[in-house]
Amino acid sequence: MNPFLILGLAIGAEVTATLALKAADGFTRPGPTLIVAAGYGTALWLMSTSMDMLPIGVVYAIWSGIGMIGAAIGGAWLYGETVNPTMLAGIAVIAVGVTILATGQGRP
Repeated sequence: MNPFLILGLAIGAEVTATLALKAADGFTRPGPTLIVAAGYGTALWLMSTSMDMLPIGVVYAIWSGIGMIGAAIGGAWLYGETVNPTMLAGIAVIAVGVTILATGQGRP
């Protein structure tokens, strides 16, 4: 299976778990709490699987960068959190940084 697809699924699970973490309300709500546990467990398993095929630096850069972007956009969409021009600039810088690191490791 394509390691970038596996990593993409890992990121999707992690962002889902992170967004559910807020809804879990200190783990007092069982439904969101189960999503958090399942999401993070799945995310870490898939991330470790992608590391069998890709360099750690590339995996972690993509994981953290896209995860932060997904959490910021998801927070705005689900919880009405603010996304302002400064935050959008930060998202752009993260995207550029991930691209530079991946290119430097010989991966597109």
